[in-house]
Amino acid sequence: MFKKAAVFTDIHFGLKSNSKVHNEDCEEFIDWFIDQAKENNCETGIFMGDWHHNRNSLNITTMDATIRSLEKLGKAFENFYFFPGNHDLYYKDKRDIHSVEFGKHIPGITIVNKITTMGDTTLIPWLVGDEWKQIPKIKSKYIFGHFELPNFYMNAMVQMPDTGELQADHFKHQDYVFSGHFHKRQVKGTVNYIGNALPHNYADAWDDERGMMVLEHGGVPQYLNWWNCPKYRTVKLSQLLDEKDTLIKPKMYLRVTLDLPISYEEASFIKETFLHEHDCREITLIPNTTDEEINTDIDITKFESVDQIVAKEIQAIESDSYDKAKLLDIYNKLGEDRV
Repeated sequence: MFKKAAVFTDIHFGLKSNSKVHNEDCEEFIDWFIDQAKENNCETGIFMGDWHHNRNSLNITTMDATIRSLEKLGKAFENFYFFPGNHDLYYKDKRDIHSVEFGKHIPGITIVNKITTMGDTTLIPWLVGDEWKQIPKIKSKYIFGHFELPNFYMNAMVQMPDTGELQADHFKHQDYVFSGHFHKRQVKGTVNYIGNALPHNYADAWDDERGMMVLEHGGVPQYLNWWNCPKYRTVKLSQLLDEKDTLIKPKMYLRVTLDLPISYEEASFIKETFLHEHDCREITLIPNTTDEEINTDIDITKFESVDQIVAKEIQAIESDSYDKAKLLDIYNKLGEDRV
């Protein structure tokens, strides 16, 4: 199916409520991906799912960025294979309606909507129903898919539970299994989660190894990092002030814990200075309420609370294995117990 393939996954166009900034990041990544593929003489491109973020509706500006990017990919490769992930499906347990079907009308793009084997390579979109039972029977050398396997890390913070119908040892005959879905780059045995195209939120803090993979048939995977990606950092104010020249990068999102005695006005001044002089995209200030030295005159209602942050992170979880409402309920009950 391929001599040399360029691969990426989980770009999530339309993330952050169809953020213009995020969509522009995605388009910048696509340009970088194509440049790297050409430099490495890749004739085949593969995308492994979750092109869009919102499975229920598509914003017009997001669609505009999507079509423009797919047209570029279709022109850049002899063949570009593209299959839906769970975020692309309208129904999580059916693939008959998904948000990337229109891609089949773009020259050069092949939409793979079922388990498909070409030569010694099998492409597998998000599995539905009992399709997982077919996996042990597949004898291809390579599998590319969008799998949710137990015990792997969803991101740097969350490890999947040891439950699920599909298991890593079901891949019995493969030299390599490559997957999207989980955003942290990681390898166990033959299973390679290649990581999402670019960091998306604070669950990706301090974890910048994102980008693409190049695979020559018969060779070993080569990972290329997009170092111009947006970056997320969680730091203390003291660290930020001491290391600002080395810590701060363009496109940075910062969550800063106030570990120094400081007023709200002083904190606001520091925030505005870093936003404007260091090209930071976002700075969230968090009061360190456990530190007795913190100025008790600070109006903590002007900062984002821990409860607000936890609620945001739960809502940002990108897996159907977790019931977000139940997680929020559990967290809120823990809070009641602490009172």
